[in-house]
Amino acid sequence: MAQGRVRVMKTSDVVRVIAFIPPGHRHTRILVELGSGEKLIFQQATIDGIIRAYISVALHPSRKACELILKNLSARERKEGFAKWQLVESGRGEDEVMEEVMKIYSE
Repeated sequence: MAQGRVRVMKTSDVVRVIAFIPPGHRHTRILVELGSGEKLIFQQATIDGIIRAYISVALHPSRKACELILKNLSARERKEGFAKWQLVESGRGEDEVMEEVMKIYSE
């Protein structure tokens, strides 16, 4: 995993969120504007991965962590219409993922 600055995003850090489909495209993008003036645009495949990870933890009665990693999927590995680059489950154990993320979270 890349090392870098850790930033916890609070609701109060976000001043606006816009979902949109650019002209000539089929997939939704999400624009997040921060109070700092920074603007982030997420592609649909990225948001889909975030939602999958979130739901797999938030709605599961005992699961505490889910790790997705970037993978370049061949045409036969992915559903029609899906992007080549996807965030997919890493296969790492929940305890191992929790140990790593708690070190990051406590920084």
